[in-house]
Amino acid sequence: MTPESSPRVQGLAGLALGLVALYGPSLYDLLTGIWSSDEQMHGPIVLGISLWLFYRNRTAMEAAARGQPVSLWGWPVFALGLLLYVLGRSQGILLLEIGSFLWLLVGLLLLLRGTAALKVQWFALFFMLFMVPLPGVVVDAVTMPMKMAVSFVAEHVLYAANYPIARTGVVLQIGQYKLLVADACAGLHTLLTLEALGLLYLNLVRRDSTFRNIGLALLIVPISFTANVIRVMALTLITYHFGDAAGQGFLHGFAGMVLFLTALLLIIAFDNLLQLKTPLKVAPRPAQ
Repeated sequence: MTPESSPRVQGLAGLALGLVALYGPSLYDLLTGIWSSDEQMHGPIVLGISLWLFYRNRTAMEAAARGQPVSLWGWPVFALGLLLYVLGRSQGILLLEIGSFLWLLVGLLLLLRGTAALKVQWFALFFMLFMVPLPGVVVDAVTMPMKMAVSFVAEHVLYAANYPIARTGVVLQIGQYKLLVADACAGLHTLLTLEALGLLYLNLVRRDSTFRNIGLALLIVPISFTANVIRVMALTLITYHFGDAAGQGFLHGFAGMVLFLTALLLIIAFDNLLQLKTPLKVAPRPAQ
């Protein structure tokens, strides 16, 4: 370590400790509160992946920022982040309290590395949005229509397969069993988690084809919906064939793994299909 880099490292370490001290209580509240629920258990996973993305892009960020001026716009952005944190923390508004972390990071990047570094880290910041808890009013307004749609499709598919199934609202009755389609099975949080999975896949594979990237991004929503339907159908069939204890016990948790595995396999399958539709690039013929 050179003498010039030592104060810089110490400064970065100080900033990191400051952020930990500021958001440590918030993180503890999330881990012992809303992130411990089935609907929000993706939160710490998203945070971990976002931090890994930051670390993964550090070399490219430093290369892009080398020789580039820092941006003074970082000061108002940083001040906005602090204001949102104080307001959210004091009033118990998680959307502002946790969302302020993104504004602080953007402000620090602008102040320390400039606009070029921010462009390199844009996806890590965007991905972090999926960990911010949404207001309950928004979640309730979107979740019920989603559960109705998932229940409707699951009922009709199983009925077409000659299973004795009927539906009342979001309650499925198959044989002597009644199953309530819960928020964790087909709610907004599940959809957002699958959206995050799809966007992470897009970022990691980094296709050169614009058609392929846009097409797969648009297909993530129906893929997420289909994966939800498959999960509900799997739980329904498990309950019908093995009993209510199996459906609500270990196999219920296993169905969550089925959900994400199904979504990932569908994303990869549609990615390969889009590859077939992507026009091949013909290399120019060398001049004679």
